[in-house]
Amino acid sequence: MNKAVQFFPEASPSGKFVRNEYTIRDRITADGSSGFRAEPGRYHLYVSLACPWAQRSIIVRRLLGLEQTISLSVVDPIRDERGWAFTAGEGHTPDPVNGFQFLSEAYLATQPDFTGRYTVPCVWDRVTQRLVTNNYPDITIDLETQFKAYQKADAPDLYPAPLQDEIDSVNAVVYEDVNNGVYKCGFAATQQAYDQAVTALFARLDWLEARLTQQRFLVGQQLTEADVRLFTTLVRFDAVYVGHFKCNLRRLVDYANLWAYARDLYQRPGFGDTVNFDHIKRHYYMTHPQLNPNRIVPKGPLVDWTTPHGREKLR
Repeated sequence: MNKAVQFFPEASPSGKFVRNEYTIRDRITADGSSGFRAEPGRYHLYVSLACPWAQRSIIVRRLLGLEQTISLSVVDPIRDERGWAFTAGEGHTPDPVNGFQFLSEAYLATQPDFTGRYTVPCVWDRVTQRLVTNNYPDITIDLETQFKAYQKADAPDLYPAPLQDEIDSVNAVVYEDVNNGVYKCGFAATQQAYDQAVTALFARLDWLEARLTQQRFLVGQQLTEADVRLFTTLVRFDAVYVGHFKCNLRRLVDYANLWAYARDLYQRPGFGDTVNFDHIKRHYYMTHPQLNPNRIVPKGPLVDWTTPHGREKLR
């Protein structure tokens, strides 16, 4: 039986948004030393096209050519107190692996006393009949580093050893202030908590704008994990976060370099073709009734992601 889940994020006594820990955290390894060997046909990704954390794994799977190695299915973008559901619709399907009706069933099959939130992305193991992980940062790193034997011949190295320390450093501040920062703004329960979060968010966006003045990518001279992580927040920024989460000091389109950088990524295979603005907008505007009690989904903004970006001249 599906359990009711925490429907609305909790705030700390100070009114600050608190993100729950992700507690299913096994790792997949190339040699199987973790108990979960990287091999084709064994693992299945449960994702939402609306979720920025899940879209990271979709992008990386596509960039690395792992579509035939790791299967994938998409949940319904509308989530209620029962959590993510498997239904038939535009861009989402019933569960093809286990026939679950709700994602919670995968969690409870893994850990019957699980009491956290049932989140995407998560990885199901067909061999042990349980979830391996719901810890989204580990999922993309494992795809990049442990599935090399199954990646396509021209797959990009998204987590190259010489750049890992810098990638990790950039990811840490981008997560704190931007990826999670928009949620700190949207779910702040006091004016002070909101003011602190929105100030940190736009200070970091200004920092990113300056960083991208002379370089095409966030780290080094190549596309990396850092770019994937930032993109999934940027692509939702004007469509959702500016209005729904009150991140409205500036829009993405007001930043010359960030907006061009975002379009540069969007126009690459694996990025724009994994974006579904319908799922994104319907999920956010219809899932948080405390923020949008009438659940009205706005029509805008009208933004053209296909205009020339001019970033090819940067190296």
